[in-house]
Amino acid sequence: MNEDTPRLRPLEASPVEHEGQRLVALRDPAGYTTSILLLPLPLLEVLALLDGQRSILDIQAELARRHGEIVPRADIEDVIAALDEHGFMESARFAARRAAIDRAFVAAAVRPAAHAGSAYPVDPGELRRAMDAFFTTSGGPGAIDRTAARADGLRAVIAPHIDYHRGGPGYAWAYRDLAERSDADLFVIFGTCHAGMPDPFALTRKDYDTPFGPAPVDRDFVERLAARAGQDCFASEAAHRVEHSIEFQAVFLRYLSAGRRDIAIVPVLASFAHEALAGRRRVEDDPRIPRFLEALGETIAASGRRVALIAGADLAHVGPRFGDPEPVSPSELDRIEREDRAMLGAVQSGDAAAFFESVARDNDRRRICGLSPIYALLRALGSGAGSLRHYGQWPDPQGVVSYASVVF
Repeated sequence: MNEDTPRLRPLEASPVEHEGQRLVALRDPAGYTTSILLLPLPLLEVLALLDGQRSILDIQAELARRHGEIVPRADIEDVIAALDEHGFMESARFAARRAAIDRAFVAAAVRPAAHAGSAYPVDPGELRRAMDAFFTTSGGPGAIDRTAARADGLRAVIAPHIDYHRGGPGYAWAYRDLAERSDADLFVIFGTCHAGMPDPFALTRKDYDTPFGPAPVDRDFVERLAARAGQDCFASEAAHRVEHSIEFQAVFLRYLSAGRRDIAIVPVLASFAHEALAGRRRVEDDPRIPRFLEALGETIAASGRRVALIAGADLAHVGPRFGDPEPVSPSELDRIEREDRAMLGAVQSGDAAAFFESVARDNDRRRICGLSPIYALLRALGSGAGSLRHYGQWPDPQGVVSYASVVF
């Protein structure tokens, strides 16, 4: 942290009520700190000024201009010190924390099941029973027909990455098709990097651990892909450490395959489409993106393996939890669904450019979380129509999340 111009790290801020008070909860989506800070709403104004451009004197002057009184420098410094103590400021202290955590991850033999025991049960029997129920519960697609003939040309699926307890049946609609209609033994999984990263793609050689046993990475495929891509595909590897968008797909694949057949995965975190939107650019103006996706196609063709693509991708994120001023009303839920389904029309047509344009048209007003992995999957497929199997919403008025299951 430049002490002259302090900068807050990219964080998630959500409104909460605690002991009758309206507060804001701060958390780190990159997982470098597990702290959740509850702050009075007026402090948001100060946090917004910690942009790395203003000095503390500038912050004092801006607050005085707005409110007609000077906030003591010591009060602002105390807020900054408390934030830095918990790892929320860009500072030398945080840089040391991040470096130590990243080194430990890079040195680890496997990528641990980061969300086992919180987002889903760590006990394999309990987890299997819960996942069985996703298929047979109301809203699910029905039990998997294990006698169904495979190899009918299923090439890819889009599945949610919302927590299982909120969207489990949505996963089941995608993975039933995969179980019944695909003979693939290698799965390229595109996942959203929620914390963002400086590189458009991040690979890892580490097997993804799950309660059903590890989902092994095809390291030979990963190395050949990285060589063909002509870019550093591991510079942002640490982003895999706590990201759930691929982990939840790996767990589902191991649930389907455990004791039945051997599979491998290629985990690909993606973070490029929102960056293109922010810069008012086309996705492919960054040459690393088409180069990587073309290299992926070449590596698949040369591998001789039966490959299917998966995108772990949610859709809209709307409501106060995501920065909107008002709770989500029933009429707003209807509007979100209409706009989502219109956007999914471009997805079902297999048109990556039309999908991106459908989101860019309103400047991503609904905050489509799966923008990068869905774009990457469509672009990697090249052609082919998809079928919408399921559309769902988790309709919390404070923060609705929508998701869909699409098969190609």
